[in-house]
Formats: sequence, C-alpha cells, structure tokens
Amino acid sequence: MPIQHLSKDAILKQIIESTPAPKIAFEYVEDPARNRIYLALLESIVSQQISVKAADSIFARFLALFPDGYPHPEQLLAKTPEELRTAGLSGQKGRYLQSVAEFALQNPMTNAHLDPMTDEEIVQYLLPIKGVGRWTVEMLLMFVLDRPDVFPIDDLVIRQKMVLAYGLTETGRPLYKRLHEIAGAWRPHRSLASRYLWRWKPGGGTREAL
Repeated sequence: MPIQHLSKDAILKQIIESTPAPKIAFEYVEDPARNRIYLALLESIVSQQISVKAADSIFARFLALFPDGYPHPEQLLAKTPEELRTAGLSGQKGRYLQSVAEFALQNPMTNAHLDPMTDEEIVQYLLPIKGVGRWTVEMLLMFVLDRPDVFPIDDLVIRQKMVLAYGLTETGRPLYKRLHEIAGAWRPHRSLASRYLWRWKPGGGTREAL
C-alpha cells in the first residue's frame, strides 16, 4: 500500500497523519474531439505567474473565443494577437498557446501515444513547445496522466515544505541532492508524497484542489 510505504519515513508519516488525503484523480473518458492533454497544456500556460482566480477568468474568456468552446489547433492558429488579447492574454502567452497548437498539429498528444513512454520520455517529448518547461510537464504527468512516481523538485512549495519538515540547512546544488536523497525513499509513490506536502500546513489547514 502506498501510505504504508511512505510511512516508513517517520517525518512524512507525521505529515500524512496530520493532513487530509489528497483528492482522488478524476477518471477521464477519452474524447477524440477534445484532447485533454492539449487542453491542459494550454491552461497551464494561461496560469503562469498569475493568481488562480485570474487564470480561471482568462481561460474561460479564451475558450469563449471558439464556437464550441474548444480551441481546435487550426482555429487557435488563425487567431490574431489582437483577438487573443481580448481574452486578457499577453502577446507572449498568445504566442505560447499557438506554439502548443502547432505542436498538436504535427505530433500526436493522445494517451495512446504517451502511455507507453516513460515519464522522462514524455518530458523530453513536450519540452520543445515554447512556453512549456519541465515543471509544466511534471504537473501534466501527475494530474492528467496520473503517473505515480513524479517528484517535482523545481516546485518552490515542495522545496520549502521539505526544508521545513526535515530541518535542512543546505542551499544550491547540495540542497537539491539532499532533496533527491530524501525523496528516493518514497519511490515508487513520489507523486502521492508530493501531494501530501502541497496540502500540509504546519499551523493547520490545507491547500485546496491538490
């Protein structure tokens, strides 16, 4: 059982016992007309460096630009920068969104294509898209593809929570090395451990939606 395995780490065991369980991943039904991987990448770009509330509002306005509420790649590429700005998107984000659309037209982005790949192979497959970094793909792996052993070390909150929980004093590369060592004991359930860390608050309470 994942919880039993993770609880072998005494510190993580305390975090798990004091933190509500993360929400169960939603079971998606594949819809050939609406690629959820493609859509998740678009939403992640819209969400970059703005609040959740603002991102939700802008993404809703972005979807409303399309007749059926879905940004088919051909339709997205046909949008002018001015049209995309009416949804609240910056010029740069508009270009990033169209980069995802270009990739989607030239490369398969379905579960059937990605499922046989390892996590790292998926990262390398999607990184050429402008505006998509490793962290973005790791979030896709965890929350869309439901991969069980992702450790998003580039996530600032994950690093901060681990430094606090484990009383770490290292910085820079030594810190990254130590974090990987600690998380290595959580394999093959690092995604679940990370989700507990996101929700954990030493003073009580939880982060929602993770």
